[in-house]
Amino acid sequence: MAPIQRRGTLVVWKDDRGFGFIEPDDNSGRAFLHISAVCSPQRRPQEGDIILYQLSTDQDGKLRALNAAIAGLSVPDTPSKPIQQPNRTGSTRAASTTRLPLWLEVTLLSALPLIGSVHFLGTMANPMPLMLYGVMSLITLIAYSEDKSRAEAHRWRISEKNLHLLELTGGWIGGFIAQRQIRHKNRKTTYQVVFWAIVLLHLTFWVIWLANVGDFRDALMESRP
Repeated sequence: MAPIQRRGTLVVWKDDRGFGFIEPDDNSGRAFLHISAVCSPQRRPQEGDIILYQLSTDQDGKLRALNAAIAGLSVPDTPSKPIQQPNRTGSTRAASTTRLPLWLEVTLLSALPLIGSVHFLGTMANPMPLMLYGVMSLITLIAYSEDKSRAEAHRWRISEKNLHLLELTGGWIGGFIAQRQIRHKNRKTTYQVVFWAIVLLHLTFWVIWLANVGDFRDALMESRP
């Protein structure tokens, strides 16, 4: 039996985040629509569009639209390229290809903390900085991924304060990887300001440590009983 095609109006559309909600004509329940489910390549959806779609239910019982098309626009017989998400200036993500490779960005950003942490281990016989960066980065990467999944499923989100706390305690490298890899929290200006302030704080600490390691070591030795 072929899936039932439904019809509804797109009453909410957040273009910068690529999702919205359809109010169905048959009152079957408001359905979540993600940009990846839209088949028509001519243009991006807009509030007020009439959407033709199939309905499914995710693991949380939420209604989701699949194989959606904007009424009045033709759908090609051959698969089309996914519709690209715009950035804040209205250009597409294709512009991101001008970035450095992710591995190189991560290497450049983490070089100073890594050198400082290894030096801290050798000087103070304390592996804590190295452990924190590794463990907290992994936890932060997982938290970013979970928060994005919750956002797409329209569920309760992880607070930005908690994400920043994870970054502050050493997880900012994982946060940076998540922003580049899964493209989460990478376009919100207020979030980015706090994130890069945390990164600068860590880098500044290691610059000060490496420049004054002798003074720090003497002070710590004198403070011991």
